[in-house]
Amino acid sequence: MQRFASIFGVFCAVTILGATAQAKDSFDFKSESFDLPAGERTFTGPGADPVNNNCLTCHSAGMVTVQPHLSKATWEGIVKKMINVYKAPVPEADVTPIVDYLSKGPSASK
Repeated sequence: MQRFASIFGVFCAVTILGATAQAKDSFDFKSESFDLPAGERTFTGPGADPVNNNCLTCHSAGMVTVQPHLSKATWEGIVKKMINVYKAPVPEADVTPIVDYLSKGPSASK
């Protein structure tokens, strides 16, 4: 949730700055980079590495572990949506291990 709030805040700031800049008829884009805070929880157990390496970029482990038990087909659809719609940079080789892990009911360290 904290990551979402941070990303949403950046989005709002960019939108407001963009609207202000357009009012002046010219503006310059400047690239910025920043580090998001790392979550304290990670996924645990056999097969957790691909999930930790790919999913924790955008999602907290706690957010994922509170999801209801979903079928393998449903998790596959969700993972593919993250890749195709949200452009998550997940290697094709990691899709099946991620789906397998999540469909078994993920667990996370505290």
